[in-house]
Amino acid sequence: MEALKQYWLKIKNLPKREKQRLIKKWSLLGVGAMFVSFAGLLLLAKLMGPPALLVPQTTVLHARDGSVIGEIHNSGQNRYWVPLKKIDKDIINATLSIEDKSFYDHIGFDFKRIAGAVLADIKAGSKVQGASTISQQYARNLFLTHDKTWRRKLQEAFYTLRLEMNYSKKEILEGYLNTIYYGHGAYGIQSAAHYYYGKNAENLTLAEASMLAGIPKGPSYYSPVAHYHRAKDRQAVILTAMKEDGHVNAKEKTIAKRTHLSFQRIKEEQKPKIAPYFQDAVLAVLKKEMKVNPETLRFGGLHIYTTLDAGMQQIAEEAMNGKIRGKEELQAALVAMDPRNGDVRAMIGGRDYSKSPFNRAVQAKRAPGSTFKPFLYYAALENGYTPSTSLKSEPTAFAMGDGNKDYEPQNFKDKYANDFITMSQAIAMSDNIYAVKTNLFLGPDKLVKSAKKFGIHSPLDKIPSLALGSKGVGVMEMTNAYNLFANGGEQVKPVFITKITDRDGAVLYEHEYEKKQVLNKENTFVLTDMLSGMFDDRLGTYTNVTGSSINQHITRPMAGKSGSTPADSWMIGFTPQLTTSVWVGYDKGEKLGKTDTGYSKRVWVEFMENALYGEPAMSFKQPDGVKAVTVNPSNGKLATDSCPVTRVSYYVKDTEPTEYCDEHGEGTNQEPEKEKEGWFDWW
Repeated sequence: MEALKQYWLKIKNLPKREKQRLIKKWSLLGVGAMFVSFAGLLLLAKLMGPPALLVPQTTVLHARDGSVIGEIHNSGQNRYWVPLKKIDKDIINATLSIEDKSFYDHIGFDFKRIAGAVLADIKAGSKVQGASTISQQYARNLFLTHDKTWRRKLQEAFYTLRLEMNYSKKEILEGYLNTIYYGHGAYGIQSAAHYYYGKNAENLTLAEASMLAGIPKGPSYYSPVAHYHRAKDRQAVILTAMKEDGHVNAKEKTIAKRTHLSFQRIKEEQKPKIAPYFQDAVLAVLKKEMKVNPETLRFGGLHIYTTLDAGMQQIAEEAMNGKIRGKEELQAALVAMDPRNGDVRAMIGGRDYSKSPFNRAVQAKRAPGSTFKPFLYYAALENGYTPSTSLKSEPTAFAMGDGNKDYEPQNFKDKYANDFITMSQAIAMSDNIYAVKTNLFLGPDKLVKSAKKFGIHSPLDKIPSLALGSKGVGVMEMTNAYNLFANGGEQVKPVFITKITDRDGAVLYEHEYEKKQVLNKENTFVLTDMLSGMFDDRLGTYTNVTGSSINQHITRPMAGKSGSTPADSWMIGFTPQLTTSVWVGYDKGEKLGKTDTGYSKRVWVEFMENALYGEPAMSFKQPDGVKAVTVNPSNGKLATDSCPVTRVSYYVKDTEPTEYCDEHGEGTNQEPEKEKEGWFDWW
């Protein structure tokens, strides 16, 4: 400090010419230092490259036809990014006229405007005029707080330099218009256009655009919704500026100024969700299976294209709401899938999402009842059974031999044939005695292995009652298992998402479909044919077939299986194009009432028929190793012309019956129907 004082005294005593020379020298050094510092700053900005534009953007969920079904965004902030070419020229011109006339001429800072603002502030004795360019405002919106400190201003200047040196003017303007706040939770011009006018940013009129351009200066103060007259005054200023800049003429200005605007006030978050349970399932897949960061979902501006068929979803909800009325505590779930590829087309996880977002379609485990039997009968076909294999249906006590009391399953309403029935009949009438006998004959371990082959991953016990669906499984799990019947034994995985793109349309993920043949095609087709028996009254003897209550509604080849427990009612059925499961029950496992058990079938058939309306009625593809023969359905023997009832039944070749029916007197034997031979067989 003393040295500096001595140096100052030395300069003070110098001659005038020496003082001037010294001042000139230090001035040149100061200017040079400033120049070097500024050049260094520019070089650093260039070397650091473009700053990451971490702009929070709304993620959009799409149905399979591209329509929007939902959004994921930061609470209260709707953000959409649209390219500059899809923003109306009037909003661009209005913004430039009022915010930054010299935007295309400066390098991020309008020094003339800064000087003018400084003079205005000095005259007023306070800060009355801003001089921030669009580039500066964009930098502030992207990276900084709005604190009025020197540190923040220096940071803003540096970020502005980085933006200007690494992005084009069009990119900066596009970014600004997509991030500026327009009030009422609307960030960016697309969100603002939708909120205020219910339209896209490319469709704005001059009056609408000039009104929106005035909002960012004070989103609350100039809100046309809250303060219309203030907003109109601000609009007039903008229109005058646009006229001065040559963007509009006097007539256009007058018309726009006189136009009275009405506002839609469309808040996206207030819209009811489309398929909310499905959307939750999509989010679960994104987070748990695809490991997408939750922050990326909330702020990434992704476009997620799903497998949902919006039309089918509406049909499903109408069927569910139309058939199940009253009984608010009664819950239901529905899953519809395309068995050809695993696409989930519709999903309902409960009666009312707003009251209970718990997704019973994918989260609940419920006893499937007799819908579990087809896995047993597939194992039976693999172990020598045929559709004609007969067992006696009668009240039976099964001795367990493990110290426990005998196991005594019952048929529905205690009805029994008290005679032999075929496997085709056992499936059609859902005979429990036949199922338990088969399970014990094969060994319960074979049923567990068979269920796993179908893709059932829920824990299963090797017990006799497993044949009757006593262990809990999921609705989605069962639906995907039944897909194997519909597609000829090919394992497909449930698909919710087909593609993910970023805000610019670049593909980040695209699903690759996979299939794996896990079942024998011939046995699968034979069992599928038997599962169509629930709609064939010819297979009913001591009781009706289980689909008799809905037979009259079916207009195309379908197959399936119903099932029930005291607390659960199921219906799972399919065509080659669609597999659908419906579950009805109470969350707490209360017993179903008499009328409750019929809901699942009625919802299922209404959905299937309406969902497939207009689609071709497809038959299940018969493999070469399967043979069709005409049998007497009551005993499974080859039919004669004396049999009053006959049915074409399918068998794996060389397992078809050879004995003719002799229950109706002598008749002419009918040879089994022969299939057309190929040229190689003929040769």
